[in-house]
Amino acid sequence: MSDEADPKDRTQLYLITPAGIDPDTFPDRLAAVLDSVEIACLRLRLGSQDADAVARAADAVRLVAHERDVPFVVEKHLALAERLGLDGVHLEGTRNVRKARETLGEDAIVGTFCGTSRHDGMTAGEAGADYVSFGPVADTGLGEEIADTELFSWWSDMIELPVVAEGALIGRGGDKLAKVRELAPITDFLGLGDDLWACEDPVATLREIEKLLV
Repeated sequence: MSDEADPKDRTQLYLITPAGIDPDTFPDRLAAVLDSVEIACLRLRLGSQDADAVARAADAVRLVAHERDVPFVVEKHLALAERLGLDGVHLEGTRNVRKARETLGEDAIVGTFCGTSRHDGMTAGEAGADYVSFGPVADTGLGEEIADTELFSWWSDMIELPVVAEGALIGRGGDKLAKVRELAPITDFLGLGDDLWACEDPVATLREIEKLLV
């Protein structure tokens, strides 16, 4: 993760790939986004759990990211992160955080998604995570528990470990960036994924978001 200064000095953008990508066309789309604004970290998140499919996608995306000095992590696939020489891994929960740190070494990025659980977030930090993410921050229609503003405010006040807000950051109507305005002052990173890629013009949306970062 890019943290040349204290990460709480200014909220940074954390980009998450769509769940389904075409390795032949997505790299160009990604390049346009990475060339438009500063991205602190890029995460490969695929709906497929097939290791070969993930590896092919990782190869296609990695070159674009590393040409622009953007750290690149893969979601869940610890073995692939090591095999492909990626910058790290993003996990779910706390169970494999310590193993990931031991496997990938101190210089690797190890992050994990903790839903709405403060306890899991703190446990992940104790196990060696570089950051934790909470979310979704608004209703996704899937019945998930929402990570409310109070959680991020508490974390920002009490915990030094960097925090990512992700999931439904960009609204579908009205003031689409209301959650960005609300959470930017109390988070270290804004995790933008399917909500961004669903926008008619992701680059224009990112530029709007960048103006709101504090």
